[in-house]
Parts: sequence; C-alpha cells; structure tokens
Amino acid sequence: MSRTYLLEQVEDVAVVQYYADGFDELPLDQKILAWHLYQAALAGRDIYYDQRYAHALDMRRTLEAILRANPPDSGAAEPGTGNREPRTVIDSIRQYTKLFWINSGPHNNLTSRKFVLKCPPARFRAAARAATARGAEFPTKPGETLDQLLDRLEGAFFDPAVDPLVTNKAPADGRDLLEASANNHYDGVTMADLEGFTERHPLNSRLVKRDGRLVEEVCRLGERYGDLIARIVGRLRAALPYAPAPTREALERLIRFYETGEDADRQAYDIAWVRDADAPVDTINGFVENYLDARGVKGAWEALVYYVNERKTESLRRLAEAAPWFEARMPWDPRWRRPDVVGVTARAIDVVVETGEAGPVTAIGINLPNDQRVRERYGSKSVSLANINEAYEKSQLPAYRQEFCWTPEEVTRAERWGAIAGEATTAIHEVLGHGSGRVAPSLDGQPQLALREQYSALEEARADLVALYWVADPKAAEVGLVPAEHQDEIVRTEYEAYARNALVQLRRMREGTTIEEDHMRNRQMIVHWLLAHTPAIERRVRDGRTFYVVVDFTAFREGCARLLHEVQRIKSEGDYAAARALFEAYGIHFDPALRDEIVRRVDRLNLPSYTGFVQPTLEPVTDAAGHITDVKVSYPLDLESQMIAYSAERRAPSAVQ
Repeated sequence: MSRTYLLEQVEDVAVVQYYADGFDELPLDQKILAWHLYQAALAGRDIYYDQRYAHALDMRRTLEAILRANPPDSGAAEPGTGNREPRTVIDSIRQYTKLFWINSGPHNNLTSRKFVLKCPPARFRAAARAATARGAEFPTKPGETLDQLLDRLEGAFFDPAVDPLVTNKAPADGRDLLEASANNHYDGVTMADLEGFTERHPLNSRLVKRDGRLVEEVCRLGERYGDLIARIVGRLRAALPYAPAPTREALERLIRFYETGEDADRQAYDIAWVRDADAPVDTINGFVENYLDARGVKGAWEALVYYVNERKTESLRRLAEAAPWFEARMPWDPRWRRPDVVGVTARAIDVVVETGEAGPVTAIGINLPNDQRVRERYGSKSVSLANINEAYEKSQLPAYRQEFCWTPEEVTRAERWGAIAGEATTAIHEVLGHGSGRVAPSLDGQPQLALREQYSALEEARADLVALYWVADPKAAEVGLVPAEHQDEIVRTEYEAYARNALVQLRRMREGTTIEEDHMRNRQMIVHWLLAHTPAIERRVRDGRTFYVVVDFTAFREGCARLLHEVQRIKSEGDYAAARALFEAYGIHFDPALRDEIVRRVDRLNLPSYTGFVQPTLEPVTDAAGHITDVKVSYPLDLESQMIAYSAERRAPSAVQ
C-alpha cells in the first residue's frame, strides 16, 4: 500500500504524517474509550502552550485569526487591489505559524532558542487589520484595541533579544537559572528565593512571588488551568463506563488528582497506572516530564492515547520479564542495584494522539512514572511507539547516511540494520535504563532535588549507556530483541549511528555555543567522553568534512560500562558537583566552527533538522440519539488544517455522548 509520510519541509523541520493501523479492528468499547481519552488529550493542549511561554496563547490566536482570513487556497491580492496582503507577507506568517505549532510556541523545541517573524512588523499589523475587516476575532483583553494587542506582543513576535531562551540551564555571566528562562513555570522567582522554601506541590504548580512572598498556584480544578482541567476531567469521566476495571481505577485516581492537586493523590494514580499492566487502550495524561523547568522539578502537561501493537510486543514483554537478570548484572556498584525488581512491563504501542509536551515533536519510547519511589516499590511501564518509529524510518532521507558515514559499508549497514538497531536500543533504554537502579535513602527517592538542572540529562545518559552496554550482550538476542546471527553487525550499526548522531545533531544549534536540550547534552557527553577516555572513536577529516568513526567496538562497550558506573553513582548519591563537572566538560559546550561545517553540509543537501508530526483524526459515528455506534480514523495529511481544527474544537464543546 502506497502512503504519504513526508508532507512538507518548513525551514529545517520535516512535517510527517503517522498512521494508526489496527484501530479499525478494535472492539467498539475500546474505540469509544479511545475517543473520550482522545478528547481529554485535546482538552488540555492549551495548558502546555501557557506553561511554555506566557504570551504563547495570545500569539497563537493572533496568528490563527490571520490565517483563517487567508486560507491556503485563497489567492492574495496585489498591493492596492483589495484587503488581502501580498502573498509574500501571508506566506511569511504562515511559515512562522507552522513552526509555532510544531514547537508549541516561539522557542525551538530542541535548542530552546527563540525564532521570530520575518515579515516587517508594519506588514504584520496590516495583515491583522485586514483580517479584522473580514470578521476575524483577536484575543484582545477587555478594553484593549487590536493595535494595543499587537504592541503588547511585538517584542515576542519580532525581537530575538526578548525572552531568547525558553529554558536556560547554563546561563552566561552567572545569571540566575530561572530569570534566564522564559518559560512560565515561575514569575518573579530566583533560585536564591527558594533557599529554605519547601514546595507542597512541586510538580503541578506555578511558583510566583507576590508582595515578597512565594506563592504556589496549584494546577487543579478551581485553581490554575481550572477551566481546562474541568474539560479534561469531563472527558475522563465519560471514558469510565468503557474502561476495564484496572483502567477505570487508574482514571478515577487521575480524576482525583486533578480535583485535589495533592502529591499523595498523584502517587496513588501512578501506582494504579503501573498496576494496569494489560490495558489494551491506555493514556498518559498530566504533569509528567520536567525538561522544560531549568530546576528539573516542575512537570509540563502532556497527553497520549494509544493501543497495544501485539505483533511487536512479544520481544519487549520478554525483555521486561528478564529485567531481574539484567539488574543483577548492571555494571555499577552492587549497592545501587535493586534487590527486588517488580512490576516492570513493556509493550509496543500505536499512538492515536499526542498533545502538550508529547507532540507534535515526539519521543519514540517512554518509561513512566518518573517518581523514583514508585519505580522502586511498584515498578514502571515502558512503551515503544511503533507507528512513530515507522513514520520516522519511512520519511528519513538517505542523503543523511551518505553524507556522514565514513565508508560505503557503513552506509549499507545503516540502511540494512538501522531500524532494528534503533528499536532494540530504544527498548533497552526505556525498559532497563529508566527502570533500573536505586538511590541512597538520604535522597528520599527524589534525586532530581539534589541534582537540579543536571538531573534530566544525567538520567537520559544513564538510560542510553544501559542500552549501549546491553545491546551487545547475548542476552539481547536470547530475549528476541535482535537476531543472534546478525547481532555483531547490528551492534556495530548502533555504535556507528550513536557516534554520528553526536556530530549531526549540531545542525540544530544554529546560534550560540551551548546545548540546552537534555537528550542532546546526554548524547554529546557520552561520545565526547568516549573520545577523550577510550580508543573507541576517532575524529577524522576528509575533503574538509569531519566524521566520527568507530574503530574499536569492544572499547566502545567497555567505555560505556566505565562511564555508566560513574553516572549511576552520581545519581544514587545525588552528587551535584560531579554531575555538573561531567556535563561542563563533555556535554554542554561545542566548537562553533564544527557546528558551522555541519550546518553547511546539511543545508547544501536541504536536509531537515527535526520532525513534527501530523496526527490521525478520530471521528465518532452516532445514531439519532447521539450515541456512538463507531469511531472512524482518518488522516488529514496537512498540518495547518489539523491545528486550526484543534483550536476550533476547544471553543465548541461536543454534544457526543
């Protein structure tokens, strides 16, 4: 079956459609459950926009008002011939808006850096006025005119010096982490203010300073984001009759957490969600990951809805069952091995929707919950996003491999084994990496509080190192992750790809000399540490082009074991000074001349730097009474129409039961 995956490229972003094969075959009760969970995921989308940047929602609504007045197939009038702006201006606004949607605001999802509108401010203002003349509605405050709105947002739209970094974990000149970060987790708060202050709701609150006092604005019904949370809760309640008992219990616990905002209720939900190990349809919904927060504490809102891909799940299930075997042999101090590994489950899934921090830019694997206390006592659930992996693979351009591989043989290996190698290491990363190890009792199961801004990158490095170490072990073949007869080639492929990635990812940092995104910090740290401490990788130059070439695969694995031993110690002991020294030396800073070389090579081939996904659309089929008789899945194949529809749906409550 011929399918379209790569839809367009917007500057350096590939826009890709992913597909939900198998949804049509689900039983009706599972389809209806997925539909209500899908609606709950869309209901909270605006929470993340606001968390990411205080002006993001007003900016998005302003942009969408202009685009609604200038649909893609509407021709644009020449100057002086009508109310429409010339196409070059509208096209500039449209391109910026697509980047805005993909990144959930005006800051790049991977680099944290702000991008700006490229049309002149006066032309943008004229386009807004013209849209008003055609009935467009703008997000003006009471008593505020359109011009006053545009004045208020001008710096956010056009000035790169206004709020330049959404998250800044390594500010220059000793600036405060929180003051240097433009995200909306804090208002008027510095790190110094937090000395001696204990947050009651660290994960799900916004912390503000009012009249010299710190105040937690708790995200729950009746308080911060209360209206949006009420919509989420309404959809979760609608899902309950269609959920099997363990899933229903988890959803009820989630509703309770949204009602109270209390950490004890969040823990109860985490435990119920982990225990719901066999759900055929499941969701992640809430304040989950803490990458956006420079402190690494506050949770960004996200939601996913998915169903199990049984065909691809068997090897993951066997890996999870073998977790105690791997834990007992982890290459770190036995003190930090978990003596009892319980509740570890893993499945391949097909995603229906990802919102908030989860999409349109998405991970390929997830392991939750993040609470170390729950992990150690109750276990964790890992999922590999099978249809996202497939869409990435189907949309990848072969020029990447050809440009950055040292030999034709390396290209051939990557083409033959790259997908299998990537899926295997992602599975180990999520199931064994994040699900392994324990921390000192003195940390009370919360190493992130001790490791602060270094925690997320350190934890991602730990999970990657676990994957790189164990993918080469015969046990990986025994559980079915890789075919035994080709394991050596697959391992070689993965090690080469990992080294390449640390080089190629520099294409994303087109400004500055530091890396902010935690996964990219982690990858650079590992590869640069291996370059410095082992003979595994050589830096070679040919025809003015730089390559990272893996020359000793045994040394690569042994180096990963040595580094992993230290990374686990740092996490287990909460050694902030060691974590900071490790990333300062190897993970944060890069050579701008090397970056410029990589950018030139990528731009010459017009290769994208990252991917944003267009998602399936679910639509209920109803009878005369409004009851659902089926749920159909379709594929819009267009980013703009989907984003406009998402925003329209939030303004119009559904009558579907």
